[in-house]
Amino acid sequence: MKPGKTGIYRMIDATGYSVMGLKSAWKSEAEFRQECVMAFVLMITAYFIPVTSIERILMIGSLGLVLIVELLNSAIEAAIDRIGDEWHAYSKKAKDIGSSAVLFSIVLTLFVWVSCVVNIK
Repeated sequence: MKPGKTGIYRMIDATGYSVMGLKSAWKSEAEFRQECVMAFVLMITAYFIPVTSIERILMIGSLGLVLIVELLNSAIEAAIDRIGDEWHAYSKKAKDIGSSAVLFSIVLTLFVWVSCVVNIK
């Protein structure tokens, strides 16, 4: 293990890095901002829909998944952009696959929400 902070001090530093990452994503990624706003609205809405606690957890959890996948996609794009501005097939492939992951998470969220809402009696 490399020398440095350990224990609680390392966890505090890691939390700070995570907050900086969220701030960076919020500042530089329009898609992340849009998805955050949509997730916030839908999370509030989930509490007014008459579903079971498990369904509500699935609905809100699926929204969290979209945000997580978007953050990972943004990280992939930033790393690719850091390599260079020139077009390369592998760079395009990496970015397209990351984008596809976001799309799949959104489709999954739609499926969960529709399944839960249609199940209302």
